[in-house]
Amino acid sequence: MMTYTALSPQGPRIALALSEDLFHWKRLGLATFDPYYGIDFVHVDDKDASLFPVAVPNHAGKMQLAMLHRPLFPDTRPEETACKAESRVVDLDHESIWISYCPMALEGGEQNRLGLFNSHHRLATPVSPWERLKIGGGTPPVLTRHGWLILYHGVSKMAEPSNDGRELCYSAGVMVLSKEHPRVILYRSAQPVLTPSLPQECHGTIANVVFPTGIDRRDDLGLPDRFDVYYGMADDRIGVARLDVPEFLPSGGVADPPEAKV
Repeated sequence: MMTYTALSPQGPRIALALSEDLFHWKRLGLATFDPYYGIDFVHVDDKDASLFPVAVPNHAGKMQLAMLHRPLFPDTRPEETACKAESRVVDLDHESIWISYCPMALEGGEQNRLGLFNSHHRLATPVSPWERLKIGGGTPPVLTRHGWLILYHGVSKMAEPSNDGRELCYSAGVMVLSKEHPRVILYRSAQPVLTPSLPQECHGTIANVVFPTGIDRRDDLGLPDRFDVYYGMADDRIGVARLDVPEFLPSGGVADPPEAKV
């Protein structure tokens, strides 16, 4: 199952496609969502979606298909939030990475359509200075010794604009989610693990951008704790970085519980 961004005059939406060989794909259409306490996920822009590779328990313990996604509600784009004061209050509902769940199709049922994503949960909001303007998804979740690992992107305002006048910087951080309860963040890096530094990352179609999207566990080398992370470099070329998962999670990670007030 693949998620991708579908663009129309209404804006970007999350779409899904299915393949048995990664060469031939059948489009399943747009992902659909139940409303959540007045929050409408259907009629807002949505991007940065990724699926868990296996069924995971939802809030009630039911094994379901889970998706991480980042709704782009009005006034939550970095170009808009950059105009606000540094001490602005983060809107916990509307400036967040969310996790939503969908019942798995029963055998013999309609295999070419998915049901509504529901059981929504606000997973993470901007917390650290390097992600203050916006956060969003990146690599699909992969299971490690510590739990589900994802790399996500964060946006901050640069101290000085680049030569082309661009003021935004896209970096990447790490989250580890509980294997038993993926809605629980076990670790979140307070500092980015990847930030624009190379000339190819600082200059390009969109300057000062690293954007992780692919991750590969190097079991072929006998190194289950090594991952190759593929990422966009200034929206101009593709780079790869090595990530080694430590034996123990570092201390000092940002908790960002659901009750947090920023």
